Amino acid sequence: MKIDRRVFIGTAAASAILTAPMVTAAGHGKPRVVVVGGGAGGATAARYIAKDSNGEISVTLIEPTRRYYTCFFSNLYLGGFKQIEDIGHSYGTLAAGGVNVVHDWAIGVDRDAKTVSLAGGGTVGYDKLILSPGIDFVEGAVEGWDLSAQNAMPHAYKAGSQSELLKAQLAAMPQGGTFAMVAPPNPFRCPPGPYERVSMVAHFLKANNPTAKIIVADPKDKFSKQSLFQEGWANHYTGMVDWIGADFGGGEVSVDPNAMTVTIDGEETKVDVCNVIPAMKAGRIAELAGVTDGNWAPVNAADMSTKADPDIHVLGDASNQGDMPKSGFSANSQAKVCANAVRGALTGSRVFPAKFANTCWSLIDTDDGVKVGATYEATDEKIAKVDGFISATGESAELRKATYEESEGWYAGITADMFG
Repeated sequence: MKIDRRVFIGTAAASAILTAPMVTAAGHGKPRVVVVGGGAGGATAARYIAKDSNGEISVTLIEPTRRYYTCFFSNLYLGGFKQIEDIGHSYGTLAAGGVNVVHDWAIGVDRDAKTVSLAGGGTVGYDKLILSPGIDFVEGAVEGWDLSAQNAMPHAYKAGSQSELLKAQLAAMPQGGTFAMVAPPNPFRCPPGPYERVSMVAHFLKANNPTAKIIVADPKDKFSKQSLFQEGWANHYTGMVDWIGADFGGGEVSVDPNAMTVTIDGEETKVDVCNVIPAMKAGRIAELAGVTDGNWAPVNAADMSTKADPDIHVLGDASNQGDMPKSGFSANSQAKVCANAVRGALTGSRVFPAKFANTCWSLIDTDDGVKVGATYEATDEKIAKVDGFISATGESAELRKATYEESEGWYAGITADMFG
């Protein structure tokens, strides 16, 4: 499947066309859309609503960081295939395209007043609110670890400074040292996929610390693309990776950040670097808005509106939407469906039936790329998988190289689609 920028521009299109009833903003001028979170979901939604409404809708994007680092391709930074600057993006072009970009934290939502509260003290009113806050971690998910330990045992699941910290720790490992990963239970944000990360850490260590060892404690008994990764580890990193699944106690884990130890099924191991990836839930603002089921935000597949409030939409990792994985491609695809529906609701413009797509690429070693993906449709119950594809074990080196090159083209396309 050849992926290029046209895939992203066209995912909301379909042959049938629906017309949405127009919602008129009461007591103020233009209809107002507020987007919280400037990643693959939020930036895309803000850009498409501003671009396609031709100034008819006021669009505000609330995002605390001035530079966004993509989780996708952040593992390639750890492996030495990318520089940190390669995965960083600014919001300047979005702002020039008509989006009011506010660099602040959203700390509350008043659904009755239809306002979002900011850490800086202000409030922003909305007619439609789109939340794309990514993930937070479930408290107590890994015994001995909480956010106060993220400098000693980084998660690196929010790209940027955590990615830089984990790479610095890798570089400082003693020769023959041990890297440990505590993998997350399902469902989890991917990318940055844990098993691509294992591959990229192994790639870095093979070049710089070839006698080092990698231990992976995993609460799952299987994982996506498992045969592909395990084939790759055997081919490229013989004897380096020890994956301990649920059947062998991989879910019975505790850590001690002060002593730098990991205990797996009662056996304590001293480690030099420990990457703890806890169980996840929707970003905090979704919970504060009262639209989650405790961990994730249930949404309607047709427009990503929440089950709790039709004027609040949740995209990407934070949503409980059905069959799509929690990936950047998924968030981008959902954002365009949502943007089309929101614009239709606010202006009476055409609304196309919801169609979704996703592909997740992973790099195992130099020019050894694999992928999995699917197309989806909206049903009354959920976003449902229609068909899918996955790389096969034993593929030729030429095909694996082409798969990696495809992922590079996708990255250029999706970041342009997000940020303009």
